[in-house]
Amino acid sequence: MTTLLLSCEHGGNGVPRTLRPRFARAEAVLESHRGWDPGALSLARLLAAELPAPLSWSTTSRLVVDLNRSLHHRHLLSEWTRGLSAPERAALLAEHYHPFRDAFAADVDEALASGPVLHLSIHSFVPVLNGRPRHVDLGLLYDPRVPAEVDLARAWVEALRGALPELRIRRNAPYRGRDDGHTSGLRRRFAGQPYLGIEIEVSQGLSCDPRTRREVARALMTSLRGVLAEGAGLARGGRAKTAQGAARACEEGPDAAAKRRPKRRPGRAAIGTSRA
Repeated sequence: MTTLLLSCEHGGNGVPRTLRPRFARAEAVLESHRGWDPGALSLARLLAAELPAPLSWSTTSRLVVDLNRSLHHRHLLSEWTRGLSAPERAALLAEHYHPFRDAFAADVDEALASGPVLHLSIHSFVPVLNGRPRHVDLGLLYDPRVPAEVDLARAWVEALRGALPELRIRRNAPYRGRDDGHTSGLRRRFAGQPYLGIEIEVSQGLSCDPRTRREVARALMTSLRGVLAEGAGLARGGRAKTAQGAARACEEGPDAAAKRRPKRRPGRAAIGTSRA
């Protein structure tokens, strides 16, 4: 039996209290796509509740520490945190990075004792980056060197295109599944074992609209159930609107009430897990 595990590494834009002086003039960038993945955590919670599957999430801003980067990656820390002293950096990682990554890896390790694991890492992206439109609404990211992930992604994308024909659904877009990230790190850690890691990237033009987000979540769930029932990948190891144009501002977030204020303080930095 396949175990589903979900994660949302960029679910909020929270800043730990001890670091807030460093971000005193960074409100705008914290609110932007650089600070978090708007709509991703809400989408992940919909998927976790309906599949059902455990969900691990963080509301710590990626500008504090990026949980979707390896320890050696140059963008693990941002310009606001790279200047931390060695003890401060170690404390930051011990409080926000290692608990998330280590706990999730332990969940994968435990689940592998019973059979294959499918890890879905939920993200969102801006439909226009640096003035250039992205020609994708929903992407599934995977490692093309892993045959089981290739099989699963191909079958899932075809099923999604049938369920959401008006959307531009692509494989390994807008990013490459081999790029450094949580899933790629787990592939290395569990090499030779039936771990599959798929990143789901949804345009913020979809993830930030509650009705459309529900429709996308429903299509993801229904199509995934069908693909898994047919054994794709694992045998080897309503209508949503388009997302063209600028994304709507999310109506919810790590601190929804504070979002209505003219000037919003960073949300609370936290990690959490919900069990199916």
